Amino acid sequence: MSDKLRLIAKIEPDGGTHEVIGRDAWALKNLMDAGKRGCTPIDRPGPRWSHYVFKLRGMGFIIETVHEDHGGPFAGRHARYVLRSQVTILREMGRAA
Repeated sequence: MSDKLRLIAKIEPDGGTHEVIGRDAWALKNLMDAGKRGCTPIDRPGPRWSHYVFKLRGMGFIIETVHEDHGGPFAGRHARYVLRSQVTILREMGRAA
């Protein structure tokens, strides 16, 4: 059995139950922990945030993307992802890398 993080997550009230594995599970936990303030790849570095969000949306999780400007030597825009679904973790196995 793999040591990858595995979550059994229920989208409340009737969004179904999903097994979320690996980095997708890591992203879901980070979104849940962040609450209404959401996550950015700047605050919580991860190599493929947009792909994790794409996959979670495909499972039925509602995740808002808020585009924000940032300054500095590499000024531009970044995404802030905010979980809008109410989610209950029914079971957590393994661990995040």
